[in-house]
Amino acid sequence: MADTQQVDTEQAGAKGGWADRWDAFEVNRTAGRIEAFAKAHGGAEAQVAHLGERGARIVLVGADGAWGDLVARTHERARKAVEKSGITVHEDFGGEFAAKVTTGRYEWSRMAGIQVGGPSNT
Repeated sequence: MADTQQVDTEQAGAKGGWADRWDAFEVNRTAGRIEAFAKAHGGAEAQVAHLGERGARIVLVGADGAWGDLVARTHERARKAVEKSGITVHEDFGGEFAAKVTTGRYEWSRMAGIQVGGPSNT
C-alpha cells in the first residue's frame, strides 16, 4: 500500500495561506511607514522603481522637500502599500516631482564626494 500524505495548503503557501498573510503584513507595515513620513513632512508623493530580484524601491518626497525611501520585496507589494497610504504616485522620478526635493550640504558632499571638497566615499 502506498504511503500518502495530505499537504496543508496554509503551510504550503497556497492562496489564503501564510504567504498571503505575509504579503498583507508587509503591505500594511510599509503603508504605515509611508503615512508616518507623510504626516511628519506635511504630506508626501512617491515613485515606485524596480530593483530587479530584490524588489522595489519607494522614493518618498515630502511637501517640505524632505525625501526618503523604503524597499518592498516585490513591486506589487510596493504599489499596494503606496495606494493604501493614499498619497500621489508618479510614474517616474523627474520634472516637477524631482524638483520638489530639497537637498542640503550633506547630500551634495556625499553625491559629489571629493570633486567639490566633500568627504571621500571610501
